[in-house]
Amino acid sequence: MDSYDTSQSHLPDEAATLALAGRFARALSPGLVIHLHGDLGAGKTTFTRGLLAGLGWHGKVKSPTYTLVESYPLAPFTLHHFDLYRFADPEEWEEAGFREYFGQETVCLVEWPDKAQGLLPPADLILALEVAEQGRHYRFTALTEAGKTCLTRHSTQTAADC
Repeated sequence: MDSYDTSQSHLPDEAATLALAGRFARALSPGLVIHLHGDLGAGKTTFTRGLLAGLGWHGKVKSPTYTLVESYPLAPFTLHHFDLYRFADPEEWEEAGFREYFGQETVCLVEWPDKAQGLLPPADLILALEVAEQGRHYRFTALTEAGKTCLTRHSTQTAADC
């Protein structure tokens, strides 16, 4: 399937990133794999924090930079947030046993997916975040029908909120 871009815009501050993520949370469904792209400090973990808040998570949201994965059991699914930045070799993905985290009862967010290139399950969606002079730019890209369905739900819900 060709990619399907649906949403790109500017986020002036952290509050806008959290709000976008909170709205996007309502469009998620179990089984999605979302790759998060962006340099250090681009807002990937901030987006994840807003997403979890939008899903009703009230606990602390930690960056998985050192633990490699943080899991959040929620009513509709378990969300796993991976940070592969410290991987030196894609084989570390297999050695860590992370493949079992992916399934139809989870949503997986993966920062630095290129660090496990060729071994990581394919993305349904990509969120690219880029630091701009004032704030950040973002762009969602769907790569599968499941990703396209999610982005369509997000666009429809966002339009209804306006």
